[in-house]
Amino acid sequence: MRARAEIDLGALRANVRALRARAPRAQLMAVVKADAYGHGMLPCARAALAAGADWLGTATPQEALALRAAGIRARLLCWLWTPGGPWREAIEADIDVSVGGMWALDEVLDAARAGGRTARIQLKADTGLGRGGCQPADWPELVGAAVAAEAEGLADVTGIWSHFACADEPGHPSIAAQQARFDEAIAYAEKAGLSPEVRHIANSPAVLTLPEAQYDLIRPGVALYGISPVPQLGSAADFGLRPVMTLSARLGLVKHVPAGHGVSYGHHYVTPTETTLGLVPLGYADGVPRHASGKGPVLVGGRLRRVAGRVAMDQFVVDLEGDELLPGAEAVLFGPGDRGEPTAEDWAGAADTIAYEIVTRIGPRVDRVYVNEEPDDQQPDDQQSDDR
Repeated sequence: MRARAEIDLGALRANVRALRARAPRAQLMAVVKADAYGHGMLPCARAALAAGADWLGTATPQEALALRAAGIRARLLCWLWTPGGPWREAIEADIDVSVGGMWALDEVLDAARAGGRTARIQLKADTGLGRGGCQPADWPELVGAAVAAEAEGLADVTGIWSHFACADEPGHPSIAAQQARFDEAIAYAEKAGLSPEVRHIANSPAVLTLPEAQYDLIRPGVALYGISPVPQLGSAADFGLRPVMTLSARLGLVKHVPAGHGVSYGHHYVTPTETTLGLVPLGYADGVPRHASGKGPVLVGGRLRRVAGRVAMDQFVVDLEGDELLPGAEAVLFGPGDRGEPTAEDWAGAADTIAYEIVTRIGPRVDRVYVNEEPDDQQPDDQQSDDR
């Protein structure tokens, strides 16, 4: 195998349980968008449900519909909609859909009428992030229309939700301001006659640092996969989490070169002495960030090395410093870090980005290999939708 991303489903299940323990009175939504942050949506969704997740969350309707097509019947929220989206298909698949404006409510209600089904909707309030969601000035109109839709039998408002902008910066003044606006949005909706099943705003950093923001449901994403959303406060291990992905490859070539030999495009690395080079068959087409050229850490032959020169599309080189290794030797780019290997956070530092991006960008040419599976991870129908 050229390269592999080993996905430890046992670690994922343990992370679900650890996060649930932080909010014992709240339901847990496992966010599996973006192919479960690069880990594989279907296996991770099933493992999370087997570990006790109550809901799944996706960004796109295509992701949500793929879960249903695979036989997964758990409660499911999908939030990234554009005009003309597959509203009717989502309604028929018992998917809760997010509504953050009148255009979206109009479209989902048209789909409900056309299909003769009640739509399950969750109203999203923009409390300060400035992305999706309804602005406070427009909230009364949206709530009023949702109340009317419930009275007509076209919609069931199952939730009210929002998203923090700076929860990964504990103490940021926007956090308290957003929570106050969220409370105001909930109070207005409930006074208008809505009775949402779940109210939620807590993403991964909020789950770990803001117990007052748990409400009825927590919505962890990257923390499920064992990555700390607040590395300035603690590592994954400090929060009782374990990284789920280990990325490795086999050296495709080992060769001796003289001192002064240029390496990779632009010769940004020149061997200082006679040495041995190892070719790692992963590149930016596989998600290895080019910005980590000359800096990305790799464990090879029991020693920590750095990318020598530029990361290319399909490969990069490490200077083995004369060590006599053979083609096929393992090169570990990142993992939990407890065997001397780098972590996704180390690569994020090398590429001046966040660990979320490091794992999510690992591409389809890298085989996912699932370990520590349990029988329940394989059951597509073990979680049934709560048909209301």
